[in-house]
Amino acid sequence: MMAVKRMVLAMGAGAALALALAPMAEAAPRRSAHRPPAAAPLVLDRVVLVMRHGVRPPTKAPAMPADVTPERWPDWPVQPGWLTPHGALAVSRLGTWDGARLRADGLIPARGCPQSATIRIVADSDQRTIATAQSWSAALAPGCGVPIDHKPQDEPDSRFGAIEAGLSPYDSALADAAVRAAAAPDGVGAIAAAHRPLLARLDAILCGAHRTGCGVAGQPTALVPAKANGRPKLSGALDRASTAAQILLLEYAEGKPLAQVGWGRASAADIGRLSAFHALEFRLLARPRYVASANFAGLAPIVREGLTGETRVTMISGHDTNVANLGGLLDVHWQVPGLAADDPSPGGALVLERLRAADGALFVRVRYRTQSLSQIRSAAALTAASPPSASVLPIAGCEARGIKGLCPLDQFLNRIEGQ
Repeated sequence: MMAVKRMVLAMGAGAALALALAPMAEAAPRRSAHRPPAAAPLVLDRVVLVMRHGVRPPTKAPAMPADVTPERWPDWPVQPGWLTPHGALAVSRLGTWDGARLRADGLIPARGCPQSATIRIVADSDQRTIATAQSWSAALAPGCGVPIDHKPQDEPDSRFGAIEAGLSPYDSALADAAVRAAAAPDGVGAIAAAHRPLLARLDAILCGAHRTGCGVAGQPTALVPAKANGRPKLSGALDRASTAAQILLLEYAEGKPLAQVGWGRASAADIGRLSAFHALEFRLLARPRYVASANFAGLAPIVREGLTGETRVTMISGHDTNVANLGGLLDVHWQVPGLAADDPSPGGALVLERLRAADGALFVRVRYRTQSLSQIRSAAALTAASPPSASVLPIAGCEARGIKGLCPLDQFLNRIEGQ
């Protein structure tokens, strides 16, 4: 029975279900004298999730400067930047799903509450990240009151903003060079020009019948050099397009009536296409290795401890920037149903799975676990018939034992620690 259990843990969900339904004689056929023994399965024994918070309103009121749109932005049920009740519900759906998977994998108890040494939850000090961790953990282990490691609300936490906190050596000139290289060969002006049709569509949503004195496309795009202990930034059309596209996405993900999403002028297809601006901002500013390594320096020790220590499950409740930094360090890429490639979704997480071989060798496999945009909007329960996506992501330049997506643990840790 133990061999069958290990086999189930190493298989995909569909194959595992087929094994469970098959008669025992078929599940463990008699080995032919000429058939070589099957390779021992890899056993999952540690999991680290680096997760973006759930749905929130814009972080400012008004959401953008007055020259962007003549329209009044829609109201939200909470303060700017806070997790909404709908966002909390969508996150709780993920907590329930993740809890079931972790129990099936034997990482938390099948019944009762996990011991404090079994699970660690770390959250940034913003209300939305603390509340996301609370919603996720309450659904993962109902009634257990799993403690959450976070600073008092709104007190800066250097772990989630290592560059600004000066946690690691940082040269703003090298950061600028890394961003310019990401924009090569022709620079951000050429990138903006290539996106002119999409910028025009965004302006049509922002401006409506007004065709002058509004929108974002008319502003020249530029790179703003990094200041000491600061990150490079964008200005102009691409910067404002990223912000506007994210606001429209959040309106849709919140479940607002379509008449309130982009003032009734933005479809679900528009939301997906426009999210390319948000992903582009991260490609230029958050994923370049020098910037990603410096900014992830505060979270890298937590990830290391989660993959090498005694704690079986570690969850980090952070921001899209943290997810993009890690994605850049690993050079992994994902696609959220309904969004552009590499755009970190609300509640989406890079899931780092430690796998142990029979000979004791340790490996890491990476997944991106996320609800689709429509699942976030509905906040419906996640089921076997309607699961989140959790695809394995190949780590560029890292493969082990001929298995794509499998990376030796020491090599993986070197990657996230900037070595």
